[in-house]
Amino acid sequence: MFTNNEILGKINPEMQSGVEYLEGDGSPGSHRIFKLGPALHHFVKESVQKVEKVETGRCFGYEVISGELKEVYDPYHVTFSFAPVPGKEGEQCVAGWKAEFEPISPTSPPPEKAKDAALGFLKLFETCEATNW
Repeated sequence: MFTNNEILGKINPEMQSGVEYLEGDGSPGSHRIFKLGPALHHFVKESVQKVEKVETGRCFGYEVISGELKEVYDPYHVTFSFAPVPGKEGEQCVAGWKAEFEPISPTSPPPEKAKDAALGFLKLFETCEATNW
């Protein structure tokens, strides 16, 4: 789901208004712009990401290469991970979010809003049926 812009574009336009690849197809090295919706404009409007790692059904990692987060943290790497629930493989997974970042300034706050947005975004996947896409 994370590499498919069409699916991501349908999840929740209030949180995410558009995703498009600027270079590549979603494989490592691809660049994409992630446009956030009005519910998140209070802290980030868009983020250009460079895909670093893709393991289908396991993890998706990227580095923010421009946008508001890049103005506060450099570098800023994110990994979304997905671990099957034992006994329910193919039906359920536990999703995780990990950010590795370096504040540009000693006064830069921790990226709690980014964390909340990412976890809210993951929560939306619970209501999605992959077969509907």
